[in-house]
Amino acid sequence: MPLDWLEILTAWSSPLSWRSEVRVAIVGAGKIVADFLPHAADVPGLTLAAIFGNATSRDKLHALAAAYRIGTVYTQYDECLADPHIDTVWIALPNALHFEFSRRALLAGKHVICEKPFVLRADQLVELQTVATERGLILVEAISNQYLTNVERMRQHLPALGALRIVQCEYSQYSSRYDAFREGTVLPAFDPAMGGGALMDLGIYALHLVVGLLGRPQEVTYAAHVERGVDTSGVAVLRYNDATAVCVCAKDSPGPSRTKLQGTDGVIVVEGTPNEVPSIELRLRGAESRLITDNLHSHRMVEEFRAFVRMVDHADLAERDRRLDHSQIVLDVATSALASAGINLG
Repeated sequence: MPLDWLEILTAWSSPLSWRSEVRVAIVGAGKIVADFLPHAADVPGLTLAAIFGNATSRDKLHALAAAYRIGTVYTQYDECLADPHIDTVWIALPNALHFEFSRRALLAGKHVICEKPFVLRADQLVELQTVATERGLILVEAISNQYLTNVERMRQHLPALGALRIVQCEYSQYSSRYDAFREGTVLPAFDPAMGGGALMDLGIYALHLVVGLLGRPQEVTYAAHVERGVDTSGVAVLRYNDATAVCVCAKDSPGPSRTKLQGTDGVIVVEGTPNEVPSIELRLRGAESRLITDNLHSHRMVEEFRAFVRMVDHADLAERDRRLDHSQIVLDVATSALASAGINLG
């Protein structure tokens, strides 16, 4: 009998499931990189072979390399891609740079892990997928909630909710860059030319979670608060046959982040952000509430990187294609939502 999804997750989490090392070049040195690096040692088979950044960030790059035993520091991307000891690159740059840096890496024969949002337009993802397919390379979007065991538990328990009626997924925080934006300094997080804004930063996690559970919606709209051409907050509505999903995202106002899936026979509640899903509470009519905390690691990015290493090491092109299909749907939903609000990025 074939393994079920959780058996595969367990296999991926075991050090014995890797035959060799995956040597990664980190492309970027921002917050997401600093967030993950302290936990990189918990990913068996992952070797931090290099880190790339601008020459102006040379001191920071060397400090990170020293702290986390990263092999080589590069400030020229072509030199980084020419390194024969690197087989994979992790793109952790501002959104508008994802496509070009991913494309160059694929053309250089490197596997690509690209931070969310993958790219800004559907044709860009098609081009990247074509190159990866032609060259037999792994290409995958780094989106933590699609690899968390708690999210798989949500998927398993969905049928117990009966007929699904309402989904609410919220991710709000007051951005550390919003005050500067209000004063006239436009950083990438709020720059439409750089693919910034609330939906593509925080809301994308909500879209991934909802689409991962329910699939492609029949209709998408987005009501956004727009300042200088960028959405600082908004509400995306995804309509399914008998259910409506509401995704709230805000970078201009704080608020509790939670997710609820309400059906005729019960509800699933997540107290926490949709990129972490730290626990799920199952409340079925006539039954005791059940709290589930089954994520395999305390940090949200470890499970996804274990999966990425396994995909690269095993050349799992079928898994690559399954993940790319999901990312394509989410990108379609996101771009349709932005278009409905009259927002143009990139």
